[in-house]
Amino acid sequence: MRFGLVAFGYHPRSLKNANGVLLDKPGKASYDSPASFHIIVLLKTISKALERVMTVRLSAIAKSKGLLHPNQCGSLPGLSATDACLALSHEIKTLQRPRLEVSTLFLDIKAGFDNVNASTLRARLLASHVPSYMVDWVSSFLSERTCTLVFQGSPNLSSPVSVGTPQGSPISPLLFLLYVAPLHMSIPKGLMVSYVDDFSITAASPSYRGNIRRLQNIFSTISAKGRDIGVSFSVSKIELIHWRTPSQRTPRSTTPIVLEDHLFHPSEVVRWLGYWFTPALSPTHHFRHRLSLGQAIFSFVKRLSSPGAGAHPFLCHRIATGLLCPILTYGADLLTPTYTALRGMNSFWHRVQRGTTNNFYSTPTSILGREACLPPIVSYCKYRRRLAALRVACAPPYANPAAARLPPSFPSLSSFRAQDSSRHLTKSLSSLYLPLDWRTQVPSPPVRKHLPVDAVAHLTLPLQERLTRFPMVLHAPTRPGTNIPSPDLMKKTYQALRARARNMLLQDWVRDDPTPPYYNYPPSLTPHPFMGLGKFVAGRIHQMRAGKGYLAAHPSWSDEDPNLTCPRCESEPETFQHAILSCPARKQVRDLLLKDVSSLSQDANLWTEPLLLHALGEYIVTTTTGFPPDMIPENISPPHDVSNPPPP
Repeated sequence: MRFGLVAFGYHPRSLKNANGVLLDKPGKASYDSPASFHIIVLLKTISKALERVMTVRLSAIAKSKGLLHPNQCGSLPGLSATDACLALSHEIKTLQRPRLEVSTLFLDIKAGFDNVNASTLRARLLASHVPSYMVDWVSSFLSERTCTLVFQGSPNLSSPVSVGTPQGSPISPLLFLLYVAPLHMSIPKGLMVSYVDDFSITAASPSYRGNIRRLQNIFSTISAKGRDIGVSFSVSKIELIHWRTPSQRTPRSTTPIVLEDHLFHPSEVVRWLGYWFTPALSPTHHFRHRLSLGQAIFSFVKRLSSPGAGAHPFLCHRIATGLLCPILTYGADLLTPTYTALRGMNSFWHRVQRGTTNNFYSTPTSILGREACLPPIVSYCKYRRRLAALRVACAPPYANPAAARLPPSFPSLSSFRAQDSSRHLTKSLSSLYLPLDWRTQVPSPPVRKHLPVDAVAHLTLPLQERLTRFPMVLHAPTRPGTNIPSPDLMKKTYQALRARARNMLLQDWVRDDPTPPYYNYPPSLTPHPFMGLGKFVAGRIHQMRAGKGYLAAHPSWSDEDPNLTCPRCESEPETFQHAILSCPARKQVRDLLLKDVSSLSQDANLWTEPLLLHALGEYIVTTTTGFPPDMIPENISPPHDVSNPPPP
């Protein structure tokens, strides 16, 4: 019934009562001010479901009627922070080619969601001929709301909310984007791109002083537009940066900017949308922060799994892939880590792999990655960039600011390109400053390079096999008169290209990080089934497969005169093969538990059959195979067959 009320533009009053939870804003020096807290609204589940449905409908309507600016990112399907940062870095590099000085002003809308005025938004939607039921529902959703603040010692009183849209609602980000869309404007030799309430304004001219004058004029214009709709920019979050080229040797510009009677000096490092930008757009500073954050998180989560007990390796693998790897490699889809950054990231990643598998420090790192099913950082960063390139290549150029800056010759289904792109400024340059064509490999040494979006397009070349055009992943109905394949076909093609990129990751893994000749197990991105066994037992298997364990044939590097003979049968070296399949001293246990196991090769049934894996684990525990010497008892008795119990 509630969903049926949408047709009448009515949002039930019972769904407008919410609880507001106060959350600390991280990094604040003091929490004495209310501005140091977020109010996250907890809504009823049925209300969130209804709001999600309306978000999908309104998003499609907004795109079809042009209510959103092409350079608005965030909270929209198919758009991410990477798209905004890629468009920004592309314009910076493009404007630097004709030897212009480039500066960017970073702004943040003050209390953005709390300043959305329902009547102003309603007037904008009506003026754009949005269906009346949708306009009425948005007005009903934003009006007559109440909120009860929940915190220790709160009076538990419900208060009316006359302005703003609730943070925590699925539709609030979209309503905010529609509300602030009029702030966007086209900038000749510049760019304005935003991500929800974070704005960046880029301007270029022959001098930094000229940039300051341009930025001041643009800021005055959008501030006036903001006052008309009741929003303003937070003065404390305004940042300025003057960009430089890596080869530039002149002194760094210190030209400040004056905005609203405040003086802002240029920053040496700016953090925007999770990316750390330096004047030369060097990735070193960014990945140094990612590494520090990853190390801090790992120091906490590793307490969940000690070397001999705790979380299973399968769960450790999930923590590594779902938490640590995204933290460490965030930004790798846009920035390429330098050799120095990779060295620190590799060292940390080896610790993660070792914590996942319980392998020794003497285990070769190439084997360590294959046992943990965690690819090397170098290969994974290539994979991240390839996926990002594929996503940009398949995005609608009219709805994605990064895709709108693809080269005109790129095989896209749409010929649309951004009207505010500065690519035309590079056409008449000399060969020294002319950007490299996106289909051309970067020479060595790199005398000429691609522009950022062209470098992304170049990564798609290995994926273009048997393709004349890249598919277009649509998140809204196609524009009238567009002659493109069906959405289902394009979605299947896109998934096939992602699978191809995944296969290329495995190929890069084998090429970039080869294993010693004695290790024959192939790389895998999914955890091994035996990693679901206990941490201690799975660790024995990892160690024996890696050839670095407590078996006699796996001596320590410190042992100058090792005895490789099996101490139990004293017949041959105690290798993994011998200890599991052929040791005479373990024959009775082996016949009882592993009678169906005849091979330990990579394609053996042992590594895929759950019953055989559990039997292998019991065999290892019963025979103490691969155990530390101080855990092996003097007399080892085989277990009795459960079908023939021993006499009392």
